[in-house]
Amino acid sequence: MGFRMGIVGLPNVGKSTLFNALTRTAAAQAANFPFCTIEPNVGEVAVPDSRLDVLAGIAGSKQIIPTRMTFVDIAGLVRGASKGEGLGNQFLANIRECDAVAHVLRCFEDGDITHVEGRIDPVADAETIETELMLADLESIERRLARKTKNADKDAADMERLMKMAQAALNDGKPARSLTIAEDDAKAWRMLQLLTAKPVLYVCNVEESCASEGNSQSARVAEMAARQGAGTVIISAKIEEEISQLSADEAEMFLGEMGLTEAGLDRLIRAGYELLGLQTYFTVGPKEARAWTIQKGMLAPQAAGVIHGDFEKGFIRAETVAYGDYVAGKGEAGAKEAGKFRVEGKSYEVKDGDVLHFLFNG
Repeated sequence: MGFRMGIVGLPNVGKSTLFNALTRTAAAQAANFPFCTIEPNVGEVAVPDSRLDVLAGIAGSKQIIPTRMTFVDIAGLVRGASKGEGLGNQFLANIRECDAVAHVLRCFEDGDITHVEGRIDPVADAETIETELMLADLESIERRLARKTKNADKDAADMERLMKMAQAALNDGKPARSLTIAEDDAKAWRMLQLLTAKPVLYVCNVEESCASEGNSQSARVAEMAARQGAGTVIISAKIEEEISQLSADEAEMFLGEMGLTEAGLDRLIRAGYELLGLQTYFTVGPKEARAWTIQKGMLAPQAAGVIHGDFEKGFIRAETVAYGDYVAGKGEAGAKEAGKFRVEGKSYEVKDGDVLHFLFNG
């Protein structure tokens, strides 16, 4: 499993430019007018992880298969989108299909690129988008509550209770994600598909000269995110666009000249992983070295199920070596000699960087 991140923002904040750069494609037209993205564009990118190359080198793997992340470029929202303004509710529906939402905020001045609100204020922009998503959630909840039946079963009663909790929060000006949901209610809560229940990552699009440290506008966004418990990433969409056209060596040199140690894509993915509580484990052999994305805290059988459902159903045990031990031992044999090779059962909680081999009945 990878994860699916919806990229949202007001028109002309650099959203499609960022999408093009991240997916190394010009599929999303970037132009200086609102609604240039008529349909949501979907792009998959490999998740960069230097550990995978190291493991493949040690094992002599013929193929390297990274895990993947999906970006969905969703057309620019405007004030009133929840009531059909701009391109309306069809774009709100696209957000429901995503695991997390990246709000791209304009934190740069450029007289050649108009701002739909006529001013540069990323915090106000974030509030505009949040308000539209909250209004859409309220409308959805009110519509569903109006359809409730008198002879509701327990599941329906639980859904109604959760909807009323969300309704109260939204009416109080708070997004659904501000609520603390009991573990027993987690599944029903997800089924509500509330837009404002999704984790949020604020992407501060700054001018090239501020790509390393940010600027006063991105600092304001960071303060807002801290209050909300949301994530932030500073990116220059222009720099990412330039990097996407370069070779790996040229990109590294270019980043060095800009005072950056890594591309914005790497920072964005890492922030997204943190936001969603994700981590990576590896399977390694002569045929291939492969990365797999799982939730933090996932047990071995469920982690095996990410590869194939039969692995989880017939799980017997997991053979595992921590990444550092695998490298230190120059492979599985060396790790065994050093006493770092372990056999784990169904209750084993997989750790980030584990090199795993699953045994199962099938």
